[in-house]
Amino acid sequence: MRQDVGKYFIHLCGTTPCMICGSEDIKRTIGQHLGIKEGETTPDGLFTLREVECLGSCANAPMVHLNDDYYECLSPKSTIELLEACKAGMPPMMGKWGSLPMNGQVSCEGPIGKTSLINPPAPPLVKEGRFDGNVDPASVKKRMAY
Repeated sequence: MRQDVGKYFIHLCGTTPCMICGSEDIKRTIGQHLGIKEGETTPDGLFTLREVECLGSCANAPMVHLNDDYYECLSPKSTIELLEACKAGMPPMMGKWGSLPMNGQVSCEGPIGKTSLINPPAPPLVKEGRFDGNVDPASVKKRMAY
């Protein structure tokens, strides 16, 4: 059965990484600020809240998926700021990666930027003459314990 949802459909991630990082506080903040519980819509039809399973932003937990956009690294304060911006019809613009960490960082990089995988790794060396191109399927199966 289809249900109407608010103009701003909030999917709150409640999976373990988000829960450990404070999604219960975010759910409580949303509920108290908007006067709704999970599965409800505000009387003005602006917001609907649903708790969902993993939205794939574990590195930036806790987070919400609001309509088509991800808002990450939430705190109770930044959650209220987000809700108020939406009430005013001006949700924050997305960052260049299609999401917006609400703590000022870029993407899922830490406060000092990238610390690993700065350069692409070199491809593995293949010893010349190691493979002559002839393959015997029976020997492959035997070596793989088929």
